[in-house]
Amino acid sequence: MFVVATAGHVDHGKSTLVRALTGMEPDRWAEERRRGMTIDLGFAWTTLPSGGTVAFVDVPGHERFVPNMLAGVGPVPAALIVVAADEGWMPQSAEHLAALDALGVAYGLLVVTRSDLADPGPATAHAQAQIAATSLGTVEAVAVSGLTGAGLPELRTALDRLAARLPAPTVHDPVRLWVDRSFTVRGSGTVVTGTLGAGRLRVGDELELAGADEPVRVRGLHSLGEARSEATAVARVAVNLRGTSRDRLGRGDALLTPGRFHHTDLVDVRLTGDPAADLPATLTLHLGSAAVPVRVRPLGPDTVRLRLARPLPLLVGDRALLRDPGRHHVAGGVRVLDVAPPPLARRGAAVARAQVLAELDGHPDLAGELRRRRLIQAGTLIRMGVPVHVAPVAGDWLADPAHWRRLGDQVTEEVARYARDHPLEPGMPVDALRQRLALPDRVLVEALVRPPLRMHAGRVGAAGADALPEPVARAVRRVRAEYGDRPFRAPEADHLVDLGLGPREIGAAVRAGALLRLADNVVLLPDALDDAVRVLAGLPQPFTLSAARQALDTTRRVAVPLLELLDRRGATRRLPDDARIVVT
Repeated sequence: MFVVATAGHVDHGKSTLVRALTGMEPDRWAEERRRGMTIDLGFAWTTLPSGGTVAFVDVPGHERFVPNMLAGVGPVPAALIVVAADEGWMPQSAEHLAALDALGVAYGLLVVTRSDLADPGPATAHAQAQIAATSLGTVEAVAVSGLTGAGLPELRTALDRLAARLPAPTVHDPVRLWVDRSFTVRGSGTVVTGTLGAGRLRVGDELELAGADEPVRVRGLHSLGEARSEATAVARVAVNLRGTSRDRLGRGDALLTPGRFHHTDLVDVRLTGDPAADLPATLTLHLGSAAVPVRVRPLGPDTVRLRLARPLPLLVGDRALLRDPGRHHVAGGVRVLDVAPPPLARRGAAVARAQVLAELDGHPDLAGELRRRRLIQAGTLIRMGVPVHVAPVAGDWLADPAHWRRLGDQVTEEVARYARDHPLEPGMPVDALRQRLALPDRVLVEALVRPPLRMHAGRVGAAGADALPEPVARAVRRVRAEYGDRPFRAPEADHLVDLGLGPREIGAAVRAGALLRLADNVVLLPDALDDAVRVLAGLPQPFTLSAARQALDTTRRVAVPLLELLDRRGATRRLPDDARIVVT
């Protein structure tokens, strides 16, 4: 199947043409049939000579119903531009063509209707000249009469040729189904319709309703009037939603693959075509079937920032249209450059931002996004429409390679600066380092720590005694020299002072793992615990405090806290009679 929307001035025979091609009535409302004028979107389909199917979205041509027309054209990849031979090019022909051009529609046919009433040649030549200057370029033209049927076989063949030119649909992309109708079916509940431009829908799929927190589930699918278990792009579909109130959604809403779209009310865009210098401050943005008021802030010669009245699920590269509802005309097309732009809070920020935007072309660019954002989570980029094909540096975080290298150098500099300012601390607290580097997540700090730095007990610093200031490191070396052959003898308090080990220095050495603190002013070398266990294991089990003190060749001042520490660590176990055993 392929889907094509009609476009053209009111009363040029769009609905008559669809009716003649399909045998179906596209005007759904009694008032439309009574007035002979399409007011809202209509839908019909037919089989082509090749056996393929074409579905039509028939749009109103009157200027009062242009928003309805745009809701139908927005998600559709091709257009059938209809011009009457007896009237030729008219105001709504021009506005509809401007809308197609703004949306970047590149495939279409020109159909000159009522060719039984006038020579189609002049209308064809004029219309082709107008169309050639737009995104559609040179299009094939077919002259027809919906009344007599003349030219309809040629039009069917031309539709086949148009279908063959269309790019292959991207069935593996996430779903973004713009809703153009919603209604309730007795016994089934809420049903929405739309044009599935990409992706695949299956019965049972869980989807996300744009702007709502609760998921919705596909209860049933219909396409071309038949129940389906699955529908793939491009297709007209009707989706029956389970447990969803009709009041919760309508035209302009979207059903989405969960977690794959960024909902935003602030975007930076490039104006396409001939940007107007006097663009109004308030316009309406048309995207898919949505129409949302926006405030316009000019940035560069052809770039603006849009503040949306409500968030929409937008992607980098989306094409949309700006319309001035007061003047009833298309103000221009836009291409989305950034769906998560930075704030413009400082003087000169808008000028700097315009310079950045001047380099963007609206195509997703992973390297460029990383260079501009420096650090960003992979899931965020994917929801922006930027494919991710590089490994994270930590967790879900991606980094610009040059920025990541600079951060690594900065870690070393910040840790060294902290050591100079806090010489008795064993390293820089991780959270303090994270704040100094302006990093959003602790895991990034952990990933940046490389030898000779290490993380220990929530701090980043050099390993062992080498992390200590030289006076403290020198005192530790003196302790090792004096007590290395007497590992269970502890310096007395006054001797610690003589060695240069006051309370702050001892604390620094203990935090660095250079000394082992048993109690206030009772310190041993850090390997004393393992040595003590080996000595005590050689005693008859169980053993007493006195036996342990003698075997360790130490004093009660050391033996008591040493055995209590071994008990706490599970190396020894104290028995009811105060004897102990070594736990093997």
